[in-house]
Amino acid sequence: MTQARAPRADAVRNRTKILSAAREQITAHGPEVGMDQIAAAAGVAVGTLYRHFPTKTDLVAAVVTEYVTRVADDAEGACARVDSGARALDEIAGFLTRTIALTATNQAAKAAAQTLGADPTATAEEDRAGAALAALIRSGQAAGDIHPDVTVSDIYLLFSAAPTDQPQTSRTRWLTLVLPGLTTRARPSTP
Repeated sequence: MTQARAPRADAVRNRTKILSAAREQITAHGPEVGMDQIAAAAGVAVGTLYRHFPTKTDLVAAVVTEYVTRVADDAEGACARVDSGARALDEIAGFLTRTIALTATNQAAKAAAQTLGADPTATAEEDRAGAALAALIRSGQAAGDIHPDVTVSDIYLLFSAAPTDQPQTSRTRWLTLVLPGLTTRARPSTP
């Protein structure tokens, strides 16, 4: 059995530059930005862009996958901190803060945030994020800090409703207002 060869260093650099430029260009000009504009911003030839991403859909999917991977990594990191003694409610609040900030600076991520949990054919990265969030919620519920009816879908609902197009101060205020809805101390049990 032959092993796959590792990509060349220049190919890795080009892919990284293309993804970065795609995030920036989509944020600046919207999802209709042209592939040639993305290639120019990345400092690569259009042919190089197309070798890495044959279609714009492939490129946007890679940007979204990169975003979801970051969300999953963050959620797993929060779980590890809870396992080491951190309070689950604090980790959920921190996770929400970081994810909303990440989403606010990335138009492609905004689209991903609105669809997280909605697609029945979720990716492995979405599954990782969901499993980590479920573990965080269970830990918070076991500690008596998270309301027993809170689910991963509720966290995804928060993402989709977050004011990511507003300044940091507004996002912080929004989080201050919604976090009590997750806790046992801020609202009565539903009948």
